[in-house]
Amino acid sequence: MFATTKDIPATILALERAALDRSDRGDAIGFLEISDPGVTYFDPFLEQPIHSLEELRAYYLRGFSADEPYAGEMRNAKVQVAGETAVLTFNYISKGQRSGREVRWNATEVYHRTEAGWRIIHTHWAFLKPQV
Repeated sequence: MFATTKDIPATILALERAALDRSDRGDAIGFLEISDPGVTYFDPFLEQPIHSLEELRAYYLRGFSADEPYAGEMRNAKVQVAGETAVLTFNYISKGQRSGREVRWNATEVYHRTEAGWRIIHTHWAFLKPQV
């Protein structure tokens, strides 16, 4: 049974936070588990978009490591719901627990409700570089 409309933002945020917690420890599988087979993916390290879960799996498993755990904070999160689709936008501040290195991101995740639950159908990560 699907959650009521008012429960959708909390559901989406919980899914995303759990996947982020895993990825901060070098484990990309959390995102793979909640991504749709036809997911598309953009990030600043790619010249071309990724167009499937299998391509995303290859990219994540090649690029993730647990050399240094990170702690991340979601800021300015907003979930917009339109029928069976939800768009999550947020800033993510990720900080190395040993080095203190900080990376700031803008993120967009588009979720779609399926019989298996909410699945990511599009991801876009970009570096946060505010104009000053």
